[in-house]
Amino acid sequence: MDLAKHLTDTELSAKILRHAVPKMSELNIPVTPVNYAVWYEYYLGINLDLKRAIDGLISNGITFCTEVNDGLHKNFIQEKSAEVIENVQIETQIIINALFSKVSRLTQGTASFSDTLSDFSQELKQKPDVEVLNTLVNSLVDNIEGVILSNKQMQGSLSTMRDEVSSLKSEMENLNLVAMTDQLTSLNNRRSFEEEVMKHMQVFTQTQSPSCLLLIDIDHFKLFNDTHGHLVGDKVLAYVALALKKAVKGTDFVARYGGEEFVILLPNTRLTDALIVAEQLRKVISERKLSIGKDKKLSLGSISVSLGVSTLNISDDRESYFVRADEALYRAKSSGRNCVCSE
Repeated sequence: MDLAKHLTDTELSAKILRHAVPKMSELNIPVTPVNYAVWYEYYLGINLDLKRAIDGLISNGITFCTEVNDGLHKNFIQEKSAEVIENVQIETQIIINALFSKVSRLTQGTASFSDTLSDFSQELKQKPDVEVLNTLVNSLVDNIEGVILSNKQMQGSLSTMRDEVSSLKSEMENLNLVAMTDQLTSLNNRRSFEEEVMKHMQVFTQTQSPSCLLLIDIDHFKLFNDTHGHLVGDKVLAYVALALKKAVKGTDFVARYGGEEFVILLPNTRLTDALIVAEQLRKVISERKLSIGKDKKLSLGSISVSLGVSTLNISDDRESYFVRADEALYRAKSSGRNCVCSE
């Protein structure tokens, strides 16, 4: 991507940000993180394969159903989501900077008028003659008319800017959600986890309340991919993700760490209670048999997971906290899988 062009062309940046959502609305496409990433890049215009695909779908009257939207993202966007998000964030910041600059220029007229009034006041104190008074009055009238015009312009500009900033706020909320969400499972992603675990540790430092970390790994996940293909592997990931999402409550935090690994942060939770939560998760996932396909004819049998649990210590940093959970997970898998181990 030619960032230099975008860094100097705020109109292009604004155009990209303004076109995606209205078009999605016109085509009845939900404004989700995944869908938004597709249409942002479409209007960016550099992904020609994506543009040709979407133009072809529109010209043929194809409905943008869930399967079509997900297919576009997977085929043209998934590997580039981070870059897309980063560039839009840069472009949005450029627009915001331009708005602030405009506000600054608009307010300069009022400040100048205040300085003029101060100068006039000083001249009046010197008992000027009629000619000087006429000059002062005429100058004052001219300045007042200028301020009135400036204020009218300012009101219109501020109203426009208010709408633009409101739109930008909405766009940035969508972008932030994209940046922090795993596109396959809709869970928080690793980046989100890294931020959350630091907050988690800061709270612990202040309160000393017990906290735990669960590291979860799907057993024999490679076998699903090798036997049935990656699409089936994706279904397994989505199934486990949904089970974990349903299990977390309150301030608990669940994320996909990467591959077939997931993490759960349990603030205000003792190790004994964390082990109970982990065992409940293991049991819920393993007791259900998973069938997929249009008619649910492909049975994958029972899916199982192994879990490692660590508790947060005062001497921990992020790495040591995670490593102990990872070591516990390794023991669980070495012990035959489908079980829970703690540090």
